Amino acid sequence: MNYVFSHPDRIMVGARGAVGQRLFLLQVREGRRLVIVKCEKQQLAALAEWLGTVLATMSRPGHLPDELALEPNYEPDFAAGDIAVAIDEDTEVIEVTIDSVDESDVLELTLTREWAGGLAIAITRLVEAGRPPCPLCGGPLDPRGHDCPRTNGHRAPLR
Repeated sequence: MNYVFSHPDRIMVGARGAVGQRLFLLQVREGRRLVIVKCEKQQLAALAEWLGTVLATMSRPGHLPDELALEPNYEPDFAAGDIAVAIDEDTEVIEVTIDSVDESDVLELTLTREWAGGLAIAITRLVEAGRPPCPLCGGPLDPRGHDCPRTNGHRAPLR
């Protein structure tokens, strides 16, 4: 199925579950239509980084939306696979395309500079609220310990 949102009313990002076992979701609403995409933490972090890079090449956005919390419990429509970001320089909008893992679904999302900025900030806050990264390998540190592959079994797990 092809989901096209050219003028979204709301874009929401959040996670459900305990830290270390969270389910990351991106919700887009336009009128009565709502699509929910299950994402990996790294996918969202990369999207936020790309949005920040793209925004740096554009003129300064206006007021950023600050209410990006998830709507009540809904099931995801699909799981994210490839994510692409493009700029339409004439209209100064950012086009985000998210393909499903099995490539049967596609979300085409047009973001204003304001939505892109707000989304990048919300994603960054969400990602940073999780487990801290290991200083050696970058993998998440677990409260029970961390068997870091960079130590090659010669050190005790980092805690």
